Amino acid sequence: MSINHNLPVLLDINSTLFPPTSMALIEPNGLLAFGGDLSMERLISAYQHGVFPWYSDGEPIMWWSPTPRSVIFVNQYKAAKSLKKLSRKNLFELKHNMAFNEVIRSCANINRKEQNGTWITEEMILAYEQLHQLGVAHSFECWQENHLVGGLYGIIIDKVFFGESMFSNVSNSSKLAFMYSVEYCQQQGIELIDCQVESDHMNSLGAINISRNEFEKLLKELINK
Repeated sequence: MSINHNLPVLLDINSTLFPPTSMALIEPNGLLAFGGDLSMERLISAYQHGVFPWYSDGEPIMWWSPTPRSVIFVNQYKAAKSLKKLSRKNLFELKHNMAFNEVIRSCANINRKEQNGTWITEEMILAYEQLHQLGVAHSFECWQENHLVGGLYGIIIDKVFFGESMFSNVSNSSKLAFMYSVEYCQQQGIELIDCQVESDHMNSLGAINISRNEFEKLLKELINK
């Protein structure tokens, strides 16, 4: 592992260790390191330490540890009344892990106003599909007339759900899938949802900002390494 305190760290391909997150650059968004690979061991190690990959085709793998960190405390989540009302109409069917591959590829292909292209590369898709086969990556889906119309995916380790991405082809479908994911977390004793970087959309769902130190303290309490 090559360390330069003014630059992101170059990871050792033969080690899954990450540098201290205090070394992450403040701008942009806590870039910590680059290189390495997307092996299952490295990905799980990354999430356990509050680090996640985010890069585009043609770029090296880049690893991030932003501060502040956007999170939702499961026991504080309150779904909007309009969303609960919509759910009671039974216009949609909510499912868990029925179409993980379709969800992640839909997240990769959806157009986003604030972004040019996608960070969900084919390499990342294959890696997260392997995590799904291991029972670590999960999808929460919204179906309408047997068609997948919205959903999200992420990583679950012990009592933390690390949300990765969501998509919506029908109004409110991703919000319904997210509400369902929170209900699942409540049932499984999962206490924290990581939303990574602040966004208006996640703020509308109840996300708040906490410091990196507070986030990592919570990880130590909630993840049994």
